[in-house]
Amino acid sequence: MAFSKHLLWIPVAALLLLSGCITYSFTGTSIPSDVRSIYIPFFPDRSQSGLGDLSDRINRALVERFVNQSRLSLNNEQDDADAWVEGAIQRYVNRPFSVRGDEQANLNEVQITVRALFQFAKDDEPLWDKTFTGSATYDVLENPVDGEIEAAEEALQQIARNMFNDAVSDW
Repeated sequence: MAFSKHLLWIPVAALLLLSGCITYSFTGTSIPSDVRSIYIPFFPDRSQSGLGDLSDRINRALVERFVNQSRLSLNNEQDDADAWVEGAIQRYVNRPFSVRGDEQANLNEVQITVRALFQFAKDDEPLWDKTFTGSATYDVLENPVDGEIEAAEEALQQIARNMFNDAVSDW
């Protein structure tokens, strides 16, 4: 009987020992212990969108995700960072999404495409190098200017969220 009680403690002890091998944050991301900093440069806007601050918006969204929702610190130099994410805004489309009975658009959709890569400094190849797309609709009859800006912000937030998730899901 005493022998079987000792056997019950073996899996518990093994679980406790193994749990110290992984760094975990409260956002659900698992980050290697040797990755402490990230470099996030401004993404050039090659989309010819007419909105002058898309680069600033995607940069803020990425910093919010990678720095404020993990334990990573922002580094100002790529050479000093443990990882980096870089890319460019490739495409911006603002088109009718829903049309009323009189053939007037009442909803438009903003769609933004960003080409980006994520790489660890210690690796020769990026973890991923791919295209991300985000989209959102807005009511053109209510407030078309602010609506387009808000839809662009929502699309960029989707892109930043997907980039972050793809980066941390492979850690």
